[in-house]
Amino acid sequence: MSFHGKTAAFALATIVATGTAYAQSRNVSPAPTAASPATNKAAAVVDSFHRSLQQGDLVAAAAFLSPDVIIFESGSVERNRAEYVSHHLPADAAFAKVTTRKVTAQSANLVGNFAWIATESRTRGTFKGKAIDSGSTETMVLRAEGGTWKIVHIHWSSGK
Repeated sequence: MSFHGKTAAFALATIVATGTAYAQSRNVSPAPTAASPATNKAAAVVDSFHRSLQQGDLVAAAAFLSPDVIIFESGSVERNRAEYVSHHLPADAAFAKVTTRKVTAQSANLVGNFAWIATESRTRGTFKGKAIDSGSTETMVLRAEGGTWKIVHIHWSSGK
């Protein structure tokens, strides 16, 4: 693991370990509750990323990701933005475009220049002729980079 990867892993471990002490809830269904301005900005990046996917705007979606983003989904890993953009991003956007994702719960936490946003959602629709009705959990870790939040880690999990 590179130094940068070790730093991100340490930051993620620190965020998770201290999460209960610092957690601030954002219940986004039906309306968000007040959280810190920093966690609200990080959560807005996550929301904008999803909106870009739904609109099929691959360039905008990719812009929210740090070049060194690491994405876990269904036991697979994509180790940077270029790999995700060339592999799963187009399929994720195609899926998001024809399904409806409803956020049912969301919480956020901030430690230093890292934030995590944990989201529970339900996705419904039809994709490639198959009915979709799936519960999902998502964790996104963001790092403040030059005054903006960039997504450095995504972990997606879906089921019934």
